[in-house]
Amino acid sequence: MTRPDTSTGIRLDLHAQALGDMSSGKPKRLVRALEYQAEDLAPEAMSYASEADFLDVLRDARSTDQLIELWRKQLTRWDYNEDVTWSSHPPRTDERRADVYGLLGIGDETSKRLSSLIPVSKAVGPVVISTEHKPWYPQSLQGRPWYWPAYRKLLVDKGWPEEVVAGLDEASDRVVERLADPTDPEAYQSRGLVVGYVQSGKTANFAGVIAKAMDAGYRLVIVLGGTLNMLRAQTQRRLDMEVVGRENIMGGASEFESDYADDPAWSQGKFATFGAMPSALGAFDIHRMTTRDVDYQSLLQGINALESDKQEPGLPLYDPRNLHRAAARLMVVKKNKTVLTKLVNDLRKIKTPLSEIPVLIVDDESDEASVNTSNLAKPDTKRTAINEKISELLRMLQRAQYVGYTATPFANVFIDPSDTEDIFPKDFIISLPRPDAYMGARDFHDLDADPSDEERTYANSNEKAHVRDIVVEDDEDDACLQQAMDMFVLTAAMKLYREAEGGLGNRYFQHHTMLIHESVRQDVHRELLGRVTRLWWNAGYLGATGHERLRKLFGTDIAPVSAVRAAGQAVPESFEKLAPYIGPAAIRIGGDDKPIIVVNGDQDIETGEADFDKRSIWKILIGGQKLARGFTVEGLTISYFRRRAGNASTLMQMGRWFGFREGYRDLVRLYLGRQETMGKKEIDLYQGFEAICRDEEAFREELAQYSVMVDGRPQITPDQVPPLVSQHIPWLKPTSPNKMYNSRLVTLRSPGLWQEPTAYPKKAVDLRHNTALWTPVLDALSAEPKRLAYHFPKGDPAHRYAAFAGRLDAASLFDLVSQVRWGAPSQFAPHLDYLREITEGGQVDDWIVLAPQHAQSGRRIRIGTAGRTYSYFARERRRDPLFGAISDLKHRAAATRIAGGLADSGDPTVESLTTPKRGAFVLYPIVEPEHRTSLTDSVPWDPSKVVMAFGFVAPASARSGDDRVLRFTTIDSSREGVAIIDADPDATTG
Repeated sequence: MTRPDTSTGIRLDLHAQALGDMSSGKPKRLVRALEYQAEDLAPEAMSYASEADFLDVLRDARSTDQLIELWRKQLTRWDYNEDVTWSSHPPRTDERRADVYGLLGIGDETSKRLSSLIPVSKAVGPVVISTEHKPWYPQSLQGRPWYWPAYRKLLVDKGWPEEVVAGLDEASDRVVERLADPTDPEAYQSRGLVVGYVQSGKTANFAGVIAKAMDAGYRLVIVLGGTLNMLRAQTQRRLDMEVVGRENIMGGASEFESDYADDPAWSQGKFATFGAMPSALGAFDIHRMTTRDVDYQSLLQGINALESDKQEPGLPLYDPRNLHRAAARLMVVKKNKTVLTKLVNDLRKIKTPLSEIPVLIVDDESDEASVNTSNLAKPDTKRTAINEKISELLRMLQRAQYVGYTATPFANVFIDPSDTEDIFPKDFIISLPRPDAYMGARDFHDLDADPSDEERTYANSNEKAHVRDIVVEDDEDDACLQQAMDMFVLTAAMKLYREAEGGLGNRYFQHHTMLIHESVRQDVHRELLGRVTRLWWNAGYLGATGHERLRKLFGTDIAPVSAVRAAGQAVPESFEKLAPYIGPAAIRIGGDDKPIIVVNGDQDIETGEADFDKRSIWKILIGGQKLARGFTVEGLTISYFRRRAGNASTLMQMGRWFGFREGYRDLVRLYLGRQETMGKKEIDLYQGFEAICRDEEAFREELAQYSVMVDGRPQITPDQVPPLVSQHIPWLKPTSPNKMYNSRLVTLRSPGLWQEPTAYPKKAVDLRHNTALWTPVLDALSAEPKRLAYHFPKGDPAHRYAAFAGRLDAASLFDLVSQVRWGAPSQFAPHLDYLREITEGGQVDDWIVLAPQHAQSGRRIRIGTAGRTYSYFARERRRDPLFGAISDLKHRAAATRIAGGLADSGDPTVESLTTPKRGAFVLYPIVEPEHRTSLTDSVPWDPSKVVMAFGFVAPASARSGDDRVLRFTTIDSSREGVAIIDADPDATTG
């Protein structure tokens, strides 16, 4: 980064001040704003206060120029702003951008040039649940930002798409603006949580947050980098490379004295660079308190390294006259009691008053080790060690902001909000959008498919394309492991073939890995190393025997999957075309006689270093805990997974196969133990991951629904987030005991959204009562099932099914559902209150009732007085009295369209059922496992052995006048049973 020349500097100042005046409001006439600012700048500034000058610059500009950076920031803000009065068009649309240009009063060519350099980002933005906060960012930035523009430029230079970088810009803004203003004389501690996906770019987000926070004035940044040395080192390197930069790393020393001198990326010029020390260029330096290889150490006589420089000793550090001339300190520390104790002790010794230092604490994997798990209600109970140290830091550092990052948030949102010394995200919860090109849990499951559907293909089934079962007859059975290793070699050859055939641009596959994860026990790893070594050297990959196995595997697996999922990547037309690459692939993996790397801390059997930064790795990795959380296994293509876990957070974090797989997505394979033993139970790991995926999506959808602002104010704050976490299967708990059910919903409004209560009763008398309620409705349905379909506009497969159909007027249906008996009445009560509201308010005329029928002839029972049979649904209670998911996802789209929640279905039958002020109910007769053995459709089924379940979609038009989704009471855990927030709809929090 170089110092701008005079004309560029004046122009930058001019545009920065003009845009700064508009930053929190609507766009204004640009030329008038420039002229107004020019009057107070240098005499020659007026010559730059014209659209003609701006257009001349745009004609030769690059997307990373500082002036474009200024405009990108503001245009993105206008593009993304949800709550504006100056445009009637939705955010992130071309129409919204056109309104911006119109208000700026700029011409067509200027508008087109701006759009070319700064395209409208149409990606979904982050979901924010937040308290009201004092606006300060970026308006109060003193001087020009430094580290964020440099980080942004580095990402663009690395080839990140503009839209992705704009999304990162927006998402990191949402975090930084909710921190306290570091220059505010009044100290405030904000605490928040950022929820991403496993291996989806959370580090990129907090790197952006750190860069922006430093630019704003935060002068001590503490990153809690996981519980393992390798994860801490990986995080340190990432921040050093992308934010800190070469000059700050060297600190005046030579290139060869850097702790990255042996890192290829250092010599290849991939670390951020500024051209000189930032302080020599009018910015501020970053002093590293930790390095890649060295965690935080007691500073002894070097304690002054933590002292902040005060240019004006008589003023507090947070005063802008001191703050923006002081260097920043950065440390990446392991979550270890000894390390954190050293830090706490050193901070107590420094002369700068701790109350003056703006501090940012970023907690990576914040649900691991950081959360207190001790019951403080018991006498003489202490916090768990790491939680106590974090609490101590927060007590000492009055200006500390705490931001936790995780992909598995349940432990964090279960923290008791009334525990003021814990890390509950009292100020904000931000859910990051799922990135484009990301391969997550959904990509290995068929969540939208009917379990009975036999028409799955490699094209329409993620499971069929990517998942392979591990079937082991006995301890000596290595057939599945051998096939997984064969697939590893075969996909390695495919990568070499793609490199040779082109289509990857300048990219090549630096890493290619297979992960074997069966246990955390080192003795198991030792035995595995012996087995895998024997299989490798007996595999015959360079001979006819191995080639014959690979030929068969190519024809039955790789070829048919890649034919429909390669997305333009090269695919050999025959095994013969691929065969020349198999030998080089096998040699690249095992040519050094070390095809396997064990990563588990056992020095006797660790056979190599899994340092993806220092060298290209094409290896089989065996590991446990070290490879199970946070650490990125680069190039991971084949996973062989049999590790059990008792809770969803732990199991999801083991999914190292989630991530970005550019150029080889179709080659990814997951070998998974379907029937594994945990204690005395047989468990299905694939079912476990699917349950987590459903829970995660439901959690995010609920957050999105509650995040919509009403009259510019949040509907709920983090401490009022209702109980959103469910447990779908008995052996897989969400995380730790739930401490956050401190809310009681009164009304849950859901216009145009699918809702699915699951807390049905178990008593025979209650089941018989509910069946009797629904029997007349079933009897009155159409004699023949109707064929329903919903055709998605994106070209996704249509959702088709057959269903008996009927109609009920609004009053009759409400009367019926108000009599339904429940195992946990509180679950349905908020829905019932909403149904009462829209029925009495005339917002619903009638309801279409659907009874879906299976495509196959089996699984039917006789219900009712008309002698008719209906499809039943085999479901199980996952946590008494709750069932897991009840509906088939393919049933939801047509019902939602009937209620007006989706656009035209493209299906005449569905469209004929769609009218304004109409909703849809979908019935699911459930037969639980203990009753299925005696099933017959020849005699009426005992009504006490069927659960009459349902899902529903209220009319999309049935909205409240104030657009509120929720009304609720909140219960303070410190005053158990006492509602502290009134349930009145006019209450500010309701």
